[in-house]
Amino acid sequence: MSLLNKPFRLPLISATASCVVVAAGFVFPASAYAVTAAPVQEVTDVIDGVTVKDPYRYFENVKDPKVQSWLKEQGATARKELDRIDLRDTLEKRIAEISAATGDDIRAVTRMPGDHIYYLKRVRGGKQFKLVTRDGLAGAERVLVDPEREAERTGVPHAINYFVPSWDSKHVAYGVSAGGSEDASLYILDTQTGKNVGEPIPRVHEALLGWLPDSKSLTYNQLKVLKAGEPDSETYLDSKVMWLKVGAAEAQAKAMFGPTVTTDLGLARLDVGAIIFSPGSRWMVARTTDTTLPEGYLFVADVADLDKPTVAWKKISSFDDKITDAELKGNDLYLLTHAGAPRNKVLKLDLRHPELKLAREVAAAPKDAVLEKFSLTRDALMAEVREGTSIVLRRYAAGDTKGQAIPAPFKGAASLQNDPAHAYSDVLYSLNGWTELPRTLLLKGKVSSDPGLRVNPTMPSLPDVEVVDVKVPSYDGAMVPMTLLYKKGLKRDGSNPTLLDGYAAYGFSQTAYFSPAGMAWLERGGVLAYANVRGSGVYGDDWYRAGFKGTKSNTWKDGVACAKYLIAEGYATPKTLGVMGTSAGGIFVGRTVTTAPELFAAAIFNVGIMDTVRAEDSANGITNISEFGSARNPAEFPALLEMSTYHNIKDKTAYPAVMLVHGMNDPRVDVWHSAKTAARLQAATDSGKPILLRLDMQAGHGIGSTATQRYALSADIYSFLLWQMGKAKQNDS
Repeated sequence: MSLLNKPFRLPLISATASCVVVAAGFVFPASAYAVTAAPVQEVTDVIDGVTVKDPYRYFENVKDPKVQSWLKEQGATARKELDRIDLRDTLEKRIAEISAATGDDIRAVTRMPGDHIYYLKRVRGGKQFKLVTRDGLAGAERVLVDPEREAERTGVPHAINYFVPSWDSKHVAYGVSAGGSEDASLYILDTQTGKNVGEPIPRVHEALLGWLPDSKSLTYNQLKVLKAGEPDSETYLDSKVMWLKVGAAEAQAKAMFGPTVTTDLGLARLDVGAIIFSPGSRWMVARTTDTTLPEGYLFVADVADLDKPTVAWKKISSFDDKITDAELKGNDLYLLTHAGAPRNKVLKLDLRHPELKLAREVAAAPKDAVLEKFSLTRDALMAEVREGTSIVLRRYAAGDTKGQAIPAPFKGAASLQNDPAHAYSDVLYSLNGWTELPRTLLLKGKVSSDPGLRVNPTMPSLPDVEVVDVKVPSYDGAMVPMTLLYKKGLKRDGSNPTLLDGYAAYGFSQTAYFSPAGMAWLERGGVLAYANVRGSGVYGDDWYRAGFKGTKSNTWKDGVACAKYLIAEGYATPKTLGVMGTSAGGIFVGRTVTTAPELFAAAIFNVGIMDTVRAEDSANGITNISEFGSARNPAEFPALLEMSTYHNIKDKTAYPAVMLVHGMNDPRVDVWHSAKTAARLQAATDSGKPILLRLDMQAGHGIGSTATQRYALSADIYSFLLWQMGKAKQNDS
């Protein structure tokens, strides 16, 4: 089970109608994208002897009416300019067409004992995912939860954030949030009547749930209520694991675990916990992380201890033991770890003797691959093994630590679906590819077949696409893997609109997937370049640590190297090259652009973390100190200042066109990151190219966005890039 919940990714143009600006080969009135210059209200900090200027600190108070007014004006200006791009609506329509042709979207398939199956499904043309169930793979489908009903009632998009069925399938716990906020409340549904049991429980943001073996009660992690005057950075501190019987009122829940509950365990305030149970096991395992890095504490106790005044938790491991995942089966606890194994291994520990030194290895990563995840079946261990941007399956039988490769119907990324009770020998998994539609498959032995969970449409009419893996020498000789997608027969004459995309944080890697929006880009002669620069986990923990905290500069230096490669190899020129990063990938894109602005025509800063110096003072920023560092730590501050895009913007510099994308309800990266950076870029750039701040008032970090919102965003991104690369014009208006 994963405990990762919230990892982070203009000069003032004169309004005078007679002024003109030249950009992307076109001449248009400057007033077309004129915006009000954000007033400078400089705050100066001295941090570890370094003077740090912050001219737009006041934007961090997003609720200030003046800030709200500026944001709304920026959003309206961006909307106006994007709507004027002549092919923008055509792109959105095409993205929707390709998406519809891919059929229904099915995710998070969960198979419970008794052949009860649950999953999230967004029907073709639907806006949002519904929670559905069926009895048996061939059983009739039944909708349990439809968030669209609440959206119709309130006018605000709602989304299902998570669901966890009870072992006997009589109930399913699920979370729903509104407007992309991810501020989920917990509901418990009677699966036979289709009605909720009891009242919703607020501040249960993540699927940190555990049903007890008898299915009559469950545990969940609940955030505290912030007191008046408490800073947002307190949000994720001192959370508690609560125990509640089905049907009981929230007031009857009992606190079982957490920094303020189990005070003798040495937990930090940011240790967010969950309790793992398994049917047929007498044990329960408490696991913590800081919500960002997966390493943390593990404790074990007897389930029967829940009824005692205190639970006798026995410590198994701490952060230094480098355990990143755990699954419980009977008396055994299976542990994924990178201790002494940069590409990971799985250990098995008998909980009757819960000393980590007694654990034995049961699965090793194959040479030149990374064992990223694992799952237990009735009689084996299944693993997801990364090979570049592809993920293959591997089965480890008892006594076979090397495992056996499982052939796949096509090259792509395989993802094991949930069998939390380890009740089956066969395995449900999904398979997705750069040029292949996603499939849900049933694996028996080494043979994969269609279980009939979804209708598999024929591939829509699309161009033949080349997928090419290359390795790019970086500034220090490190070879950076990058995957290129483009139409067959592409001429390398530098004229192709090319988009470089990177993320590179938390060890997350670029992975093969079918993108309808990406296909619409490729249709127009575009090139997509996905770079697994340092900070990703494509080569395991060592590659990740080479783009982490003090080594983070490798992330954007690798990005610059990839951009130079695309130009040198004739895929693009600085007039046709764009770059994008999302969330924590904001560091990748922002610092690549501010380091080498001359390489790019345009850039997309998508819900990006832009001000790493101030991030830790926000609700989710404090949870990311373990990934990026703290400005209050003299050893970590220099790297934080260096990786902060906002602080590395220089006056009178010819920056490329930039579109900053954000949702006003973003709980992972506060919208002020984009606001401060937009204001700073607008004041600093002298290229005459637009800096637009695209805002969605009913969105967050992208989690929970409707299909309609996603299509619109993709059309805005690609049309903006094509406009700035000289491949599209704006209509007069």
